Amino acid sequence: MIIDLTEIQDIHFFFRLQFLKEIYGILWVFVPIFILILGITISVLAIVWLEREISAGIQQRIGPEYTGPFGVLQALADGTKLLFKENLIPSRGDIRLFSFGPSISVISIIISYSVIPFGYNFVLSDLNIGVFLWIAISSIAPIGLLMSGYGSNNKYSFLGGLRAAAQSISYEIPLTLCVLSISLLSNSLSTVDIVDAQSKYGFWGWNLWRQPMGFLVFLISSLAECERLPFDLPEAEEELIAGYQTEYSGIKFGLFYVASYLNLFVSSLFVTVLYFGGSNFSIPYIFVSNFFQINKTYGVFVTIIGIFITLVKTYLFIFVSITTRWTLPRLRIDQLLNLGWKFLLPISLGNLLLTTSSQLFSL
Repeated sequence: MIIDLTEIQDIHFFFRLQFLKEIYGILWVFVPIFILILGITISVLAIVWLEREISAGIQQRIGPEYTGPFGVLQALADGTKLLFKENLIPSRGDIRLFSFGPSISVISIIISYSVIPFGYNFVLSDLNIGVFLWIAISSIAPIGLLMSGYGSNNKYSFLGGLRAAAQSISYEIPLTLCVLSISLLSNSLSTVDIVDAQSKYGFWGWNLWRQPMGFLVFLISSLAECERLPFDLPEAEEELIAGYQTEYSGIKFGLFYVASYLNLFVSSLFVTVLYFGGSNFSIPYIFVSNFFQINKTYGVFVTIIGIFITLVKTYLFIFVSITTRWTLPRLRIDQLLNLGWKFLLPISLGNLLLTTSSQLFSL
């Protein structure tokens, strides 16, 4: 049997084409992840700039204005400076714990973004346990802080790590109970299903109107989980120098800085998704698309508008948390723990009991 040279070339071309298709399929898997990380990075830079501008306005002073237009690139300049600074390691500390702590804190928060629906059918992974995946993964971040405090071989750092662990345990329980109440109303733990359940009745279908107490408890608990004023006890400057960050410098210190803003952003996104309808808007998309005569790209238009609405609601809560930071004084550690265990926990338990009773009676 004689095979023509042209047939051999066709066979080689076919196998080469199949190989290229496989490589293209593997690369395409990483495209959504890359887009998500790029969007998160830009959002963090925007949040840092907003915080500096808002705090400057509250304190009646001039904020960043020289680095880029209106000082937008100031956060990028600070990050570049930290990147090239010397990375110091304590001589008697645990090098492995000291090095892994910041990475664990950042990675655990970034994974939480995978279950957030930014728009209609615009989510990295729609899991049946999406909300509890966020709670479970966010519990890992304080472990990274505790590792950093213990590995620094510094009493102030270790106290900051212990405070971070105690604060996380105290406020995660009310947070989880509020999420359970939302899951009972939506009959699902998926973030996409929770958003869809709120979209049935428009503006009045948001969980904010059905769970006002749960919303307040969730908002306070999420602020405490972000360790921002008035709940920044793990890094209280007047008491612990800088808490678990005391011995850090360079890029590792920058990772803690990024982790705090990543946590703030993801907490605000979950407030939007769970209580404010996510990407839902009271004005119908069809009316808007007809008005602008863009019916041909209706699907793309819905996704873009949904992302825009989600980010607007999210930045509203970011503004609230920034204003709270520069308005309220820091709590004492006993006040912080009493607020979590003696007030928020009973209120969240009562809210869950009322939600369960109403769901049972409505059957």
